[in-house]
Amino acid sequence: MENNTVDTSRDNKLILAILQEEDYDQTVEMLNEKNFFVTKLSSSGGFLKKKNVTIMIGVGEERLSEVTAILEKYAGKRKITTYTMTSSGAEVRGINTGVAIPVEKQVGGVTMFTLSMDSLKKF
Repeated sequence: MENNTVDTSRDNKLILAILQEEDYDQTVEMLNEKNFFVTKLSSSGGFLKKKNVTIMIGVGEERLSEVTAILEKYAGKRKITTYTMTSSGAEVRGINTGVAIPVEKQVGGVTMFTLSMDSLKKF
């Protein structure tokens, strides 16, 4: 029987990353592209009333910064601009004569836990 130990050193890390569901597909696609394998766990959160996803990633310490950079870029906090219509008070026949005001808001965000592991094996 073949030994499928990926890395037997004590420098293995287990990353538990909680990200918004809308960031999951692109984040995992980028992790897979760099040969990181991800396991999705069902999870739920309640603070912002947004759906989230928890992923597990086993990685050697030498590649930890790569995973962190991908998580930050594709699931991290970012600002988006949306537009809100103001009412001018002079709406005539259902036509809004207000002005669209840009509103910047923060979206996304990932919480990352990094744990030490004794070994990492794939069978």
